[in-house]
Amino acid sequence: MLILSAAMVIPVMIDWTAGNNDWKVFAGSQCVTGFFGLALVLSSRQAHMTLSLKQAFLLTNLSWITIGIFGALPFYFSDLGMSYTDSFFESVSGITTTGSTILADIEVLPPGILFWRAILQWLGGVGIMVMALSVLPLLHVGGMQLFKAESFDVEKVLPSAAKIATYIGILYFAFTLVCALFYHLAGMTGFDAFAHALTTIATGGYSTYNASIGHFDSALIDYICIAFMWIGSLPFVLYLHVVRGNYGNFLYDSQVIWFIAIITGLSLAAVTYLTFTSQYEFFEALRYSLFNVTSIVTGTGYATTDFTLWGGFIVGMMFFASCIGGCAGSTTGGIKIFRFQVLYAVAKAQTLKMIHPHGIFPAYYNGRQIPRDVPIAVMSFFFIFAVIFSILAVALQLCGLDFITAMSSALTSIANVGPGLGDIVGPAGNFSTLPDSAKWIMCFGMFLGRLELFTFLVMLSPRFWRN
Repeated sequence: MLILSAAMVIPVMIDWTAGNNDWKVFAGSQCVTGFFGLALVLSSRQAHMTLSLKQAFLLTNLSWITIGIFGALPFYFSDLGMSYTDSFFESVSGITTTGSTILADIEVLPPGILFWRAILQWLGGVGIMVMALSVLPLLHVGGMQLFKAESFDVEKVLPSAAKIATYIGILYFAFTLVCALFYHLAGMTGFDAFAHALTTIATGGYSTYNASIGHFDSALIDYICIAFMWIGSLPFVLYLHVVRGNYGNFLYDSQVIWFIAIITGLSLAAVTYLTFTSQYEFFEALRYSLFNVTSIVTGTGYATTDFTLWGGFIVGMMFFASCIGGCAGSTTGGIKIFRFQVLYAVAKAQTLKMIHPHGIFPAYYNGRQIPRDVPIAVMSFFFIFAVIFSILAVALQLCGLDFITAMSSALTSIANVGPGLGDIVGPAGNFSTLPDSAKWIMCFGMFLGRLELFTFLVMLSPRFWRN
């Protein structure tokens, strides 16, 4: 909360410089957030820095929910006249790097609000990586124990997370600056370059224009955006290996290879379809296909054109592609590449076992044998993902949404993608016309997706609260 409060200084200065009275709103929100954050620090200054497993779950869940609540204050108290439901939706969508928005006319918003949306996504990107690298492996959530460092222990989770956050944060900040520089050199203004750099490296997708990246209509900007969406979607811990001179871990990591193969395969399928149907010339089709496939798979949610107009094949492909996500330890949402790898390895081993009943065929991931508990955790994650998606879709239909809007809204929230499908919530639309009940359901879905489902669902079990 203190970090969130400190981050509000930036929109205060932006609005004050621009002569916009919303700087007072950010200053007030900063004081409120900082007061509660400081009060919590003072009340726990003598507490022993150890965590039980139960406390680790509670800390992770309550941290994200609290940041969503206080991050909504600038939206709610601004001159935009937003209800708290809309404010909370925008804040949660930002901090979870989902990128869905209820703001219909983005280009007339005060610059402080525009930059605050970008800051929320940038902070959410850092939080996601720290959680994925230090907390989720400890809690054995959805197979994340594959990435558990041997030196980690429950009692040392805070020092370990702090150490990871320091190294990752420096690297993350450096990538953001480089991205902003490239955007600026490609023709963006300084403000747009920094705002888009914050949301590109976080694979969040908030833009300062209604038409998103398509507003600039620049092939160079599109390819710069693609490059940094890829950077944000790969495991940041591998970048640390590269900095130390160990390039092999990065070049031969199976997650990286699978990620590149999936993006390339889907993009080539889209290019083939678009050129075959004579909708675009080859190079134009390549540009639009690669950008939009990357944006959807990584959960960034940027758009250069309304791909829902390309035909049923593309719409169907994008719907399923939005489930995939990037690599574990990146800023992306979705199911994650490594879970598909584990599922494939287990299915392959099972097939070989059927052919050779007396053979022994262990499943491997990244050249190492997969521990026994990981396949069960991964298959449980797939099952829960499908169940929660179904429940969210039915709940949204009960709120009055049509089938396509409800299905795509449910998937975009739980996979933290951003745009949905159809005329209402598609790449050319937004979520402003949805009823408040649907927005709260989507907020719940965004939290579930960002917290990797089990982290939150375990708190709903009565056994969790028993001593």
